[in-house]
Amino acid sequence: MGTVELSVVVPAYDEECRIGPTLDAVRAHLDAHVGTAPGAWELIVADDGSTDRTAEIVLAAAADEPRIRLVSCDRNRGKGNALRQGVLASNGRRVLLTDADLATPIEELGRLEKAYADEGAEAAIGSRAHPDSRIEHHQNRLRELLGRAGNRLIRAVAVPGIRDTQCGFKLLDGDRARAAFGASRLDGWGIDVEILQFFRRQGWPVTEVPVRWSHREGSKVKPADYVKVLGELARLKAGALAVAGLYLLGSLLLYKGLWADLGTSYLADAGQDQNQWEWFFAVTADNVSHLRNPLFTDLQGMPDGVNLMANTVMLGLSVPLTPVTLALGPAVTWALVLTLGLTGTALAWYWLLRRWLVESRWAAAVGGALAAFAPPMISHANAHPNFCVLFMIPVIIDRALRLCTGRNVVRDGVLLGLFSAYQVFLGEEPFLLAAVGMLLFALSYALAHRERARAAWRPLLKGLGIGALVAVPLVAVPLYWQFFGPQSYTSVLHGDAAGNSPRAFVEYAQRSLFGDEATADKLALNRTEQNAFYGWPLIALCAGVAVWQWRRPAVKALVATAVVAGWLSLGQRIRVPGTDIVVPGPWRALAHQPLFESVIEGRVGMVCAPPLAVLVALALDRIRTFPVPKQRVLAFMAVGAALLPIVPTPFPVRDRAEVPVFISGGAWQRYLPEGRTLVPVPVPDPAAADALHWQVEAGLGFRMPGGYFNGPWGPERMGIYGATPRWTSNLLSDIRYGKEPPEIDQGWKDQARRDLRWWKAGLLVLPVEQERAGVLRETVAKMLGRQPERVQDVWIWRGPFR
Repeated sequence: MGTVELSVVVPAYDEECRIGPTLDAVRAHLDAHVGTAPGAWELIVADDGSTDRTAEIVLAAAADEPRIRLVSCDRNRGKGNALRQGVLASNGRRVLLTDADLATPIEELGRLEKAYADEGAEAAIGSRAHPDSRIEHHQNRLRELLGRAGNRLIRAVAVPGIRDTQCGFKLLDGDRARAAFGASRLDGWGIDVEILQFFRRQGWPVTEVPVRWSHREGSKVKPADYVKVLGELARLKAGALAVAGLYLLGSLLLYKGLWADLGTSYLADAGQDQNQWEWFFAVTADNVSHLRNPLFTDLQGMPDGVNLMANTVMLGLSVPLTPVTLALGPAVTWALVLTLGLTGTALAWYWLLRRWLVESRWAAAVGGALAAFAPPMISHANAHPNFCVLFMIPVIIDRALRLCTGRNVVRDGVLLGLFSAYQVFLGEEPFLLAAVGMLLFALSYALAHRERARAAWRPLLKGLGIGALVAVPLVAVPLYWQFFGPQSYTSVLHGDAAGNSPRAFVEYAQRSLFGDEATADKLALNRTEQNAFYGWPLIALCAGVAVWQWRRPAVKALVATAVVAGWLSLGQRIRVPGTDIVVPGPWRALAHQPLFESVIEGRVGMVCAPPLAVLVALALDRIRTFPVPKQRVLAFMAVGAALLPIVPTPFPVRDRAEVPVFISGGAWQRYLPEGRTLVPVPVPDPAAADALHWQVEAGLGFRMPGGYFNGPWGPERMGIYGATPRWTSNLLSDIRYGKEPPEIDQGWKDQARRDLRWWKAGLLVLPVEQERAGVLRETVAKMLGRQPERVQDVWIWRGPFR
């Protein structure tokens, strides 16, 4: 049979009492409003294994009207199966799905057709929840309430934004309907949700249309069927849940040492960052619970304090996780953020790939895993959650891609603004790097596909403008505080040798399965800044994929993004591997520009991870379609061989330094005058910040000088790590690390008193087990002119210090 203008598909099960009148009503309306020509319409009844005379009545009608057809199922399998068989048998340019009871009268077809044509939708669906709909005969109250609750739950789980998924009156584009039903798996009532999900995933617009609806006695839909729909949705989501479970399992395996004993486990390669981050979580929870300004604290860095907005406190997580921090402690929050953050980031990339680029769930799963668990991300996962907890980046990219379609510019622009504002409170530097990557991709794609770029740039710019109007008011005050508030600073300079070595891209990171610790250490700033290390097999694989699929504009843009980002990450100076030759690097053009001047340029290499992950996902998606099994196996093995060397290994842990009993037991409270600071000896700094953990264990009950944070230094307010150094703090630090103390003359004594007065010191505390404790004790005693008291496991000097 040739193509017809409209196919009407009616699922039916034991409908002998009303299928005849339904066929008469539909036929009459189609003749009057669609036409009587042979190619105007067809009416397909999909009999779901009826046990009564339904099929016999339809065949009798078909004998009189050849445009009526019967599609029979061998047995009763469910509405979903019946609709699938009916739609796949259809030939219409458009397909109308309507229930046998005509709860929505066939006359409402005109409303769907108008919305279908006027709004450019690929699906116009009747919606009883639309405010303009008219319910002429309600179900009983209990049934209606149960139905609404079930429908809301279904929408929340599966298709947010669609208010009524279950109304059985839908007008769909014919080819898209056949594609959606051909890919469907559900046989029951959940088929409506599965089809709408398919349309959403393909980016095909769906519009809800108000209709008249009346409850019909004898309806096959029962309130309990909403529970069955949820069961079917669980089956529909089983694949995604399995992927999420694997990601979570992977994250837990990486952090198994940390979770083994949250009280004493400390990530071995975290430096002092775990102390710092737990302190950030603790102080944010304390500020929130006491309704204090979450952007500032004077608990460390006394007397100046710390501009928290100018530090990486991740308010977007530390604030909502305040109840967890208060109830279970910041060590639990730290472990949760890292573990669930990596899981959520992988899941977000998986979702983005499934929505826009690949059909295969497992191809998308591998791509999502590579984007989130790539060697640079794993390196930062030792100590920098703001650089590995990136679940909002794929969400922002998705919204930007939706803007390019021009379908819902205002809505998508508003959401883009909200998502961007939230990302500011998760991490500004990774957001800046992601923006660089998105800009590189957009420009490259525009060059590769100019026709699509011409169609996309206007709605994209409009949406970006709307997003800015939404985001700026939300972040204006915090950003003003960050850049102009107390203890703000201008920039943080990291020198001109913070770029990646070209060799780092083809070597393996320390935490990769094939990694070599000595090699990685020589090629990176430290173990949390291994910002490349993708390994030569993965680079070679992606180069091969690029050649193989070069005709695709997306592939060209992905390759350009990765190459340019990798090139920029080489920094201001590039040493040619194996030689002493140094040439100017590309970062020189950006090194002193606003915002970029604080970026560690090697981190731009992290931008390469998503493009490489997408290339791998595209390759896997194509490989699965190879017709020859042997070719598929060999190709999959090649991809596996490229990925195996960079599989991350679990993070090692060590026992964290013990907190003095004098602090943890609360004895300090008897010796510290109110309004005065407790001064650890030596004063905490970014290289030795265990005293931050003291403070956390003491319930943030005392303030202290020094610490580990970013703050200003000098008249130009240059950003440095830690508090502005004082003579005394420098001296004590030097002694701790092995330097012999100078002769303590009157000058040193006077300076010590000036520094102690500046810090508002009320109590000096030196742990007995502190490294070089004896030398430190004698030096402080000479500067103060008195010996300390021994209290429990510390020596103390009580103020005042005049």
